[in-house]
Amino acid sequence: MGNTLNKSVFIGDTTLRDGEQTAGVVFSAREKIAIARALDAMGVHELECGIPAMGKEEQAAIRSLVNLGLSARLITWNRAVISDIDASIACGIEAVDISLTVSDLMIRNKIDKSREWVKEQLKRSLGYCKDHGLYVSVGGEDASRADIGFLIELMGIAAEMGADRFRFCDTLGILDPFTMFEKVRLLTSAVPALEIEVHTHNDLGMATANAVAGVKAGATYVSTTVNGLGERAGNAALEEVVMALKVACGVDLGIDTRRLSSVSRMVGKASNRDVPAWKAVVGEKVFSHESGLHADGVLKNPSNYEGFRPEEVGLKRHIVAGKHSGTNGIVESYRQIGIPLSREEANLLIARVRSTAQKLKRPLEKSELLSLHETLGCRGLVAA
Repeated sequence: MGNTLNKSVFIGDTTLRDGEQTAGVVFSAREKIAIARALDAMGVHELECGIPAMGKEEQAAIRSLVNLGLSARLITWNRAVISDIDASIACGIEAVDISLTVSDLMIRNKIDKSREWVKEQLKRSLGYCKDHGLYVSVGGEDASRADIGFLIELMGIAAEMGADRFRFCDTLGILDPFTMFEKVRLLTSAVPALEIEVHTHNDLGMATANAVAGVKAGATYVSTTVNGLGERAGNAALEEVVMALKVACGVDLGIDTRRLSSVSRMVGKASNRDVPAWKAVVGEKVFSHESGLHADGVLKNPSNYEGFRPEEVGLKRHIVAGKHSGTNGIVESYRQIGIPLSREEANLLIARVRSTAQKLKRPLEKSELLSLHETLGCRGLVAA
């Protein structure tokens, strides 16, 4: 893939809309406010905050977010119909996504219409939005399976009528990063006047990779959710996309990444979905080191085995004592609990640590390390 990162890139987070569409997830109005404030404080550029057409309760929650006066732009999801747009306007919203079904498969099997009907729906709804002074993202549902010529035609209409961007949706999460790159690059070249957003799903485990590929191809907006919440296998995870662009692509989005782990846990609690300890970027154990060579390398210089510092995402490094620990790792594990060891003492303990970890099938906890230390008759100072 070539690299065309010559434009600013923005995050359009949809935790409060697509994230809440995760089967079984419901955010209270108070939780929505807390999540919105946290994302805004972090510097996320845009929040897709709900679907006004769902009814009065949803509308009240959206109005409460509008009244917060956040720096992030608030945008709502709408079908490309006038009644949905009116519901958004009534909430005080100034930016909307109007969603169109764009693949022939869905046009035929879902809505039982034609391409001509879709084009007229776009013209009617987009014209209405622009008559009301709205910022408009035209959402292409199932764009990844749509005819590329038809997408170009729709984007051309949208650009001529003043749309602000086009949302390229990999609705079923079926693309690979190379195909994503090719499609987005073709669309950006064909309709340069219209910015593109990539909205990727994780059904094949490639949502983050596809999001990054879309950005490298010229997309300027990326749709994410905290912890990768979303329909089925979820969406591209905010924390993964932000750090992938920063570390792998050298693109700093201006987001305070030190807040990523705390926001992740907030959303995990609100969604009743615990964040796995091994979750990429924000899992509590992703900066834990046990293997002798790795622990030794990290202790000498963290950059030996860490692509970025744990502090960058609000986490801490841990050296754990287990089956694969080496001498330096044992010394550090005991130092962490307040016991200084000599190398000789560590060499005496290492076999017992490994044997105990083998029996327990896990790393050793503080009490177990203390117990092993006492069996040697050592006398270290233990921190309170």
